[in-house]
Amino acid sequence: MAVGTVLVTGGTGYIGSFTTLALLENGYDVVIVDSLLNSSQAAVDRIELICGKRPTFYQVDITDEAGLDNVFSKHPEIDSVIHFAALKAVGESGEIPLEYYRVNVGGSITLLRSMAKHNVPNIVFSSSATVYGDATRVPGMIPIPESCPIGPTNTYGHTKVMIETVISDHIEAERRKAKKRASPSSNGTALCSATSTPAVLTPAASWDAKLYTTDYASKDGTAIRDYIHVLDLASGHLAALNYLREKKPGVKAWNLGSGRGSTVFEMIKAFSKVVGRDLPYQVVERRHGDVLDLTANPALANEELKWKTKLTLEDACADLWRWVENNPKGYRQDPPAELLEKLKASKAAKN
Repeated sequence: MAVGTVLVTGGTGYIGSFTTLALLENGYDVVIVDSLLNSSQAAVDRIELICGKRPTFYQVDITDEAGLDNVFSKHPEIDSVIHFAALKAVGESGEIPLEYYRVNVGGSITLLRSMAKHNVPNIVFSSSATVYGDATRVPGMIPIPESCPIGPTNTYGHTKVMIETVISDHIEAERRKAKKRASPSSNGTALCSATSTPAVLTPAASWDAKLYTTDYASKDGTAIRDYIHVLDLASGHLAALNYLREKKPGVKAWNLGSGRGSTVFEMIKAFSKVVGRDLPYQVVERRHGDVLDLTANPALANEELKWKTKLTLEDACADLWRWVENNPKGYRQDPPAELLEKLKASKAAKN
């Protein structure tokens, strides 16, 4: 019997697919909704190939309330949601802000409305360290703790702050209602990842990386980020979900990161070492809303979630390059022979 059933929005995306895999491997059933705007349904096939379990998939946009209602109606066993679905490019968000508010904020409200109608109490929201903005403006806030004042500097960050506020207000209202009815309470959390994982940032680095200015006040002039492996990030979302379901804390927030900041130049050097050659790069104009340092303080997540990063920046770069080499066409090809051999050997060892 499954531990529980989780709806994962954006579940065929990069972080969403790895979190789905972690959920399935830890006894959960998973239902995915994804518009496939920036992903492929083939990710579902890879998930099944790796773990032997297949998540249920629906091509539904997060802004489609009727579509979400249909999914919840078909799966009344869903008791939790992990919410990844969003537009997510900092630079683009400043160019098409209305679309970012429509999809990110409007879509999240639509999701919460549908959850409320179908009595789904728990939501883990994958937020972003962009909600803090330039944390260096406040003394003693690097690495960034959950107590750091909010102050986003770009549209993407503004949408994340709005969603966190909406979730907080909604969960607190639902808990007041539940107390009067003596019924199960709602719970929600926002997980602020220190930065995108290297595998989100570095596919372009395989060919021609862009450095968004080299005039930051860092040791090499490039921005500082807390790069963590996608497997660590997925396990953080799993740990947060388990905490919500067990502790029922109401509204919580945790920052996920290693606590160790690396400059963009250091990331490129790490990737170059894995590839075996110096990667070309070009210095371009700073993106609107970028900040110097987004290194996370993971102490609260370490303590309460019993979670910490296990893999290094070098591990992440090596894993990414291995994937790029074995999947030159992305998911639009048969699984690589290396993966099939490893899976075959793993199954043989279990038997």
